[in-house]
Amino acid sequence: MIKTQARKRVFTTAAFTAHVSDTAAHMSDMRAASRGGRVDRAFAEKIMLAVTQVNGCRYCEYGHTRMALEAGIPADEIRQLMAGEFDSLTEREAVAVLFAQHYAETGGRPTPEAQQRLLDTYGPDTARDIMAYIRMITLGNVVGNTFDALLARLTLRPVPGSRFRDEVGILALTVCWAPVVFVKGMMTRRTHRPSPATQISYS
Repeated sequence: MIKTQARKRVFTTAAFTAHVSDTAAHMSDMRAASRGGRVDRAFAEKIMLAVTQVNGCRYCEYGHTRMALEAGIPADEIRQLMAGEFDSLTEREAVAVLFAQHYAETGGRPTPEAQQRLLDTYGPDTARDIMAYIRMITLGNVVGNTFDALLARLTLRPVPGSRFRDEVGILALTVCWAPVVFVKGMMTRRTHRPSPATQISYS
């Protein structure tokens, strides 16, 4: 499961391996999202900032704030996004950003109604692109928070609900196992036909 504590979410080892496997299985979706142009850079950054605002990863907040500024998003709007305020969003952006927030708040278990609204608003291809960005930033958020949990433990301030074996195990898997899974996922997707556009997987 994913454990939540003081706005920060950390993985158990089992949840980490499942999420990496799921994300790797959708690497072709990430490539399609980055090349398709259906979700532009600024829109993608708003989606990822919405997830980061819920999960509380300071590394992703820093990195994607810089990327958002480079994408032309005003600093005031970024501050609003990181405060969970979405008044500045366009009508087209609002459904995706609110879905991203909902996805993060539910630990990756959005309601069927929320999923259907995403599909109805954007169509299957763009909805899949949005999910690709959500998957990637969720993984980054929780790995960053798990690293922070280990740093806190080393300074004798362990994060309640986080276990040492998970902190060490996840960081070891991030270095030694996850890259292999991602490469395998990329190679597998090159030798298989892509899934139909109507299929979007939520994990």
